[in-house]
Amino acid sequence: MERRTPPRTKEGWYILHDFRTVDWDAWRDAPERVRERALEEGRAFLADCEDVADADDGDSALFAMLGHETDLLVMHVRPTMADVERLGRRFDQTAFAEFTERTDSYVSVAEVSDYVTDAYFEEDEEVESTGLSRYLEQKLYPQIPDAEYVNFYPMEKRRDPEYNWYDLPFEERSEHMSSHGDIGRSYGGKVSQITAGSIGFDDYEWSVSLFADDPAHIKNLLAEMRFDPSTSKYAEFGRFYVGRRFEPHDLEAYMAGEAVPAEDDAGGHPHASADSASGGHPHGDTGDEESGAGHPHGDADGEDVRSELEEQGVYAGQPHGEDVHAVVLYSAADPDELFEEVEGLRSNFDHYDTHVKTAVYESEFDDEDAETAVVSLWETDRAADTAAGFLADLPEIVRQAGDDDDDSWGTMGMFYTVKPDHREDFVGTFADVGGLLEEMDGHRKTDLLANREDENDMFIASRWDSREDAMAFFRSDEFSETVEYGRDVLADRPRHVFLA
Repeated sequence: MERRTPPRTKEGWYILHDFRTVDWDAWRDAPERVRERALEEGRAFLADCEDVADADDGDSALFAMLGHETDLLVMHVRPTMADVERLGRRFDQTAFAEFTERTDSYVSVAEVSDYVTDAYFEEDEEVESTGLSRYLEQKLYPQIPDAEYVNFYPMEKRRDPEYNWYDLPFEERSEHMSSHGDIGRSYGGKVSQITAGSIGFDDYEWSVSLFADDPAHIKNLLAEMRFDPSTSKYAEFGRFYVGRRFEPHDLEAYMAGEAVPAEDDAGGHPHASADSASGGHPHGDTGDEESGAGHPHGDADGEDVRSELEEQGVYAGQPHGEDVHAVVLYSAADPDELFEEVEGLRSNFDHYDTHVKTAVYESEFDDEDAETAVVSLWETDRAADTAAGFLADLPEIVRQAGDDDDDSWGTMGMFYTVKPDHREDFVGTFADVGGLLEEMDGHRKTDLLANREDENDMFIASRWDSREDAMAFFRSDEFSETVEYGRDVLADRPRHVFLA
């Protein structure tokens, strides 16, 4: 009897989806002091969960659910099954839990299998050097994406006489999964997912959690996947749930029937944490400041500078609202080593339609203080934020553009594509301008960096004592003359000057 080969798997963190309904009649009838105590304990417990006060690592999130099946979802990701089991019991001990009933739950574990890559399971494969490791680490140790909407469903593969997934040879199953994954990757930057295994842990074989700021993207992704053979022939699904994320401190507003997230949270998702600025969590909603984009923060003086630069033919300001979103990081690592790492990440980025370019830029000048830069361009800010999490793990990263020290200010000119015949002249002129910059008040350092794969693709990075010093340069005759000179030697106008 021929025995089919099961995929090898490596398990990571455990995931609990805890669905609760609220006893609204009991809540309305309860004395005010009882409701206040329940809210206090509920907020404290949920806030501790999101702060991961109970474990060494992990993540948690709270969602208001739509439809009649359930009211709330608390999603926990923790290193061990014991961790998530304990969280379930701790919630039941709060006064708030007395007004809820668990209507559903799902237990699963994040995993990587041969369907994703067999390199992870081969000892002779140098996965670390390819950048593949970081992609797999995110799958094994997921953070809950910072998106407004969640969609959860369990699924399994069919085992009926006509379409039995487990009777297919491994190669055919792997081909199906690769094609299925291509559809998901085409929604990169629009929909994020956490998929986990649950064979033996719950009623189905996998759990799928999809996250997006536009719920229509989730619907469109699932509709497209319906027509993929791995789904149309071989997939079975459980109940689908959809919800909207809100913060524990908005629990009172939720119970009062008010809008959540609270309307007084100005701009952005209120659940974006301070940790997101560190680049440690790829799901962090870093906003404009953390994506490497320059911006005069929307103040009137900054708007004036942008207008003045626009008159000179230079686009100035943040990339958000234009056609690309940038992440720029600086590294003190050996450029060859850094390039090898970036090349591995780029091979994964290229699977996503939202990826424009990722490249390594080196200084044109022999300066012992020169830094190597990694520039990654994306069509959406969410895709750029996700990429920033991976790029932050590159060797010897010293800073990300936009994360300026308190005592300095950075500027960055990008998309300086030089006509090949004028490259030498451009570099020479830049050196002359650099000499002038050194004499300007507040100037610290300016460098010209070139793409190591295309020497005509460059960008300029400067550091100043203050924003005012940088603005003075952009208003100077020297800058105007430089822009005028660039009209003849650049293939395209510099589309961005980031004022970080």
